[in-house]
Amino acid sequence: MTAENTSPDSPASQAENHTGRSDVRAAFKVDIVVIGGGQAGLSSAYHLHKLGLTPGRNYLVLDKNTGAGGAWQHRWPSLTLSTVNRIHDLPGMQFADAVDTRATEVRASSAVPQYYAAYEQKFGLPVYRPVTVKVVCARNERFRIETDRETFSARGLINATGTWETPFVPEYPGAGRFEGRQLHTRDYRTADEFTGKHVIVVGGGVSALQLLDEVSKVTSTTWVTRREPQFREGPFTPEDGRAAVALVEDRVRRGLIPGSVVSVTGIPMAPALEAARARGVLNRLPMFSEITEHGVRWADGTEQKADVILWCTGFRSSLDHLAPLQIREDNGGIVMSGKLATQVAKDPRIHLVGYGPSASTVGANRAGGAAARELAGYLGLA
Repeated sequence: MTAENTSPDSPASQAENHTGRSDVRAAFKVDIVVIGGGQAGLSSAYHLHKLGLTPGRNYLVLDKNTGAGGAWQHRWPSLTLSTVNRIHDLPGMQFADAVDTRATEVRASSAVPQYYAAYEQKFGLPVYRPVTVKVVCARNERFRIETDRETFSARGLINATGTWETPFVPEYPGAGRFEGRQLHTRDYRTADEFTGKHVIVVGGGVSALQLLDEVSKVTSTTWVTRREPQFREGPFTPEDGRAAVALVEDRVRRGLIPGSVVSVTGIPMAPALEAARARGVLNRLPMFSEITEHGVRWADGTEQKADVILWCTGFRSSLDHLAPLQIREDNGGIVMSGKLATQVAKDPRIHLVGYGPSASTVGANRAGGAAARELAGYLGLA
């Protein structure tokens, strides 16, 4: 069931049928609600499907987007299949089955939604959209999930909201005085809009370097990072990946705020970055100490005039809607348990997929399977 409006099979219609009147405030009951229709959410739904659960009755996916694709549909237009870091297949269906991967210049923001839509259709996943979850509260033995449309009642939750909705911009003295433009990776569209302007790119992740490379081809740039970037000259092996995930998993099992998997793997020195280094673009500077009206200033008094500050400073987990459940520790972290650290230790009825060690796309696939099996088993559904 894919509901982009209220159809005879939609939760709104079923709530009306249960009450005998049109009352969208009546809670639609389901065993498991998956919040989020991106990679982590679809992976979780696939594994619930493989367990033999009934779509729409045993489980339901709530997605705030108007169409399939998760956060990929919002990525900048210049991110193509040839420039994206990597797109991992969802379980049970290869990317190439839905998209011609030979056309490398196809936008990722259109190719991935095409793949996700085909995936949802192939397995008959019950994705209900667009619906935004506002808040989740505990109600006796169930959860009450309030949205901008219907209200839902579930016995268990798989939260797969990712990070795209929560961009992070650090606070720096003078930010409010800056007379130029400030934007985050999430707001970036094309380098051409910066032609003739000096752009300060802040951040040392893969996205920061991709945008630095693009923008530096049309205008002057300054690159600053909080820590010295670590580049990988050699291949990234499966052993490297497992070691990186283990480090992040250890943190969340102890209730610490997770670092990103990428932060412990290093940045692969791809051909595009080799070319950028040859052009002199990768001359990294340490973080400035304050922002001025016309640029930035370092502690030693050095200044750099700028028209734009592009914050490629990452994202935070989008979990505000779960605040009433009080799953966080005093330090802001969440103690995680379960086979792949997807289960919230304080409440085994809640699983977080796409959090901590499962924040990467390949990690989300494995975690979706673990969360589905563990939660279904805990609830006596499998």
